[in-house]
Amino acid sequence: MVKIKTVAKQLPPYSRTTKEIIPYVKAWMSGQEERFQRKVVKIIGNAGIDKRYSILDADDMFLPRTFEEKNNIYIQGVLPLAEGALRKALEKAAWSAKDLDYIITVSCTGFMIPSVDAYLINRVGLRQDVVRLPVTKMGCAAGVSGIIYAKNFLKANPNKRAAVIAVESPMSTFQQEDFSMVNIVSAAIFGDGAACVLLSSDEKAEGPIVRNEDMYHFFDATHMMGFALKNTGLHMVLDPSVPETIAAHFPKIIHPFLAKSNTTIEEIDHLVFHPGGKKIVQTIEGLFGVLGKNIDDTKEVLRAYGNMSSATVLYVLERFLEKDIPAGEKGLMLSFGPGFSAQKVLLEW
Repeated sequence: MVKIKTVAKQLPPYSRTTKEIIPYVKAWMSGQEERFQRKVVKIIGNAGIDKRYSILDADDMFLPRTFEEKNNIYIQGVLPLAEGALRKALEKAAWSAKDLDYIITVSCTGFMIPSVDAYLINRVGLRQDVVRLPVTKMGCAAGVSGIIYAKNFLKANPNKRAAVIAVESPMSTFQQEDFSMVNIVSAAIFGDGAACVLLSSDEKAEGPIVRNEDMYHFFDATHMMGFALKNTGLHMVLDPSVPETIAAHFPKIIHPFLAKSNTTIEEIDHLVFHPGGKKIVQTIEGLFGVLGKNIDDTKEVLRAYGNMSSATVLYVLERFLEKDIPAGEKGLMLSFGPGFSAQKVLLEW
């Protein structure tokens, strides 16, 4: 059996409340039409996010930069975040860095070769034979994707240990000269952050069991979410039909997966759902609400940190691992990402 040992998060050095950000946004939009400015301020104020964190201070966020400059900021920012999350997780688990057999790093908000995991070998002191898997291009779904990949590795290799580190800086992708609604919505919902989840196939391991996993891919939906690579960097692609598309596919996403796992939605006690944004959260809350389930922890993570892409679902997972959950109860992890796809993991305490 593969079990989740612990989760630890690492926050960037800078943070601002939404109220503190609004004056910066107004200054950024000073040349825009007044009605448009009021609309943007309303969007940001109604995003359901009280505070967000960033590797950049707000004073620097709106300065024009080249793609190279943005990517260098990403590299300099995510390395200490990834290291901090891994060190905290190892400390919580009472593991040493040498205990890790497998390390997965997931990130989609910048580019670096060697990847983050290569640097962590030296910065944290991992073994020379540790197996590395850097994952990119999976977007918000990658936190769950990383757990799926780790689970399959550990299932095939008993008595091994793995770390999945999700580290993201959506703030590094903000386009200072782009006043499109997609760029504005992206700025309204995203923040930076990192988290590390540790898993084990050790017989004596503690924590919820990863019972099953699954990916559901939407056909003809590659246009719905992702990044467009342009001269000024990564431009967010976010189709406004995403919430409706999720709702339309919801039964096919959930019920066949649970049936394969010999369970039903009625037997799911906990929902570990990635908070993509206010509209997606409201859509999922409505779908699960009629089944008597809540996503209160998801909403709280969105309120406190914003959407940190792949790392966000691990912040939600951490909240559940800190609870005293009775043995036998089940949890469903769920994330959506580019492709368009849904990634799922079934947990049992």
